[in-house]
Amino acid sequence: MSRGFGLVVRFELRDETAAAEFDRLVAQAGPEIERLEPDTLAYVIHTVPTEPLVRVFYELYADRAAFDFHEEQPHIKRFLAEREQYLSGVDVTFMQAESGKGLMRHE
Repeated sequence: MSRGFGLVVRFELRDETAAAEFDRLVAQAGPEIERLEPDTLAYVIHTVPTEPLVRVFYELYADRAAFDFHEEQPHIKRFLAEREQYLSGVDVTFMQAESGKGLMRHE
């Protein structure tokens, strides 16, 4: 069984204007992720109702190689380069899926 490689990223945005621009940037990358990255199993952007300047991403990849492929895509390189201007903080937690229900692959 190949286990999923995941991460949770918490982005703290500078202000409402930065949040709107960050959301626009995310919206541009989303269709490309869906179209070009078959081993990106989940890429979910969350808002936090009690923290309007926070976005939380949950990402699940088939494996580490799929994550590395994702990071090399032009739409992600653009996102990574442009996002910094909107952020006041970022926290990344990498995870290795072990069990559960959902998009995990079994071979």
